[in-house]
Amino acid sequence: MTGSFPRPGADPFTERTPRVVAARKLTRRAERDKTGRFLAEGGNAVEAALAHGHVYELFVTERAAAAHGALVSAASAAGVPVSAITDRAADGLSETVTPQGIVAVCALVDRPLETVLAGARLVVVLVDVAEPGNAGTVIRVADAAGADAVVLAGDTVDPHNGKSVRAAAGSTFHVPLARTRDVPAALAAVREAGLRTLAAHGYATTSLETVTFGDPIAWIFGNEAHGLPESVLDSVDAAVRIPLYGKAESLNLATAAAVCVYTAAMAAHR
Repeated sequence: MTGSFPRPGADPFTERTPRVVAARKLTRRAERDKTGRFLAEGGNAVEAALAHGHVYELFVTERAAAAHGALVSAASAAGVPVSAITDRAADGLSETVTPQGIVAVCALVDRPLETVLAGARLVVVLVDVAEPGNAGTVIRVADAAGADAVVLAGDTVDPHNGKSVRAAAGSTFHVPLARTRDVPAALAAVREAGLRTLAAHGYATTSLETVTFGDPIAWIFGNEAHGLPESVLDSVDAAVRIPLYGKAESLNLATAAAVCVYTAAMAAHR
C-alpha cells in the first residue's frame, strides 16, 4: 500500500508482510551494510530523514499517523511510499521497548572520511565506543554545538543502529558522519586536515580549564569502560581532563563529550 494514509479498503501490513520482513532485517548491521539502508524511528528522526532526502518508504501505525499527520503528508508529497502497519509489525521494526509506530527506511548517511573533514574546524572522533545510546547522544551534542563532522573509528558502534539513531533525535541526518575501522588512519586524516587533536582522558595532567582554543580542533573520546588506548594518547597533540569539583570519580562519556565539545564551540563563538 502506497500513497497517502490511510488508503480505504486496504489492510495494514503485518509482521509477516514481505516488505515489513525485509525492513526488520535492517535492525542487523550486516543487512544495513549489505543493502545500504537503515531504519529511522520516531517523529524527530523521520522529520530529519525526510528533510535530508533518500527515504525509501515510511511505515506508520494508525495511532502514529494520527499523531504525525504532517509527516505523513510530507512523505506523500515527496513521493515517498507510505505503508500502514499493525502495532505488532511496528514492534518488530523497533529496537526500543516503547515503539513510536513511525519508521522510515533510509539510505545510509555516512560519507568518506576526507569529504567530511574538508574545511572542518570542530570535529568529534569516537574510538571503540560500544554503547549505541552514547554514540547517538554524542552525535546530537556535536550537532547542537555546530561541529562539522563526527568520525566513528575502530570498533565503534554503527551510528545507523536503531538505538543510536533514536538517541541522536534527528542529528544523524544533520551532522556529517564518517566511519573507518582504521584508527591510526583516522587520526592521520584529522591531522592532515589541519586539526589540533585533543584526547579526553581522566588522568591527563592538562586540565580543560587551562586549554587555549583558537585553532581547528578534533576532540577524541574513547570506550566507556577502557578509555583511549595508549597508542592514541601517545599520538595526539594533548590529553585533557575535565576538572571535577565534587566527589564524583568521573563523568560518563556523553556528558564528558558535551563539556569538551561545547567548551571549544563557545570559545569559537566569542
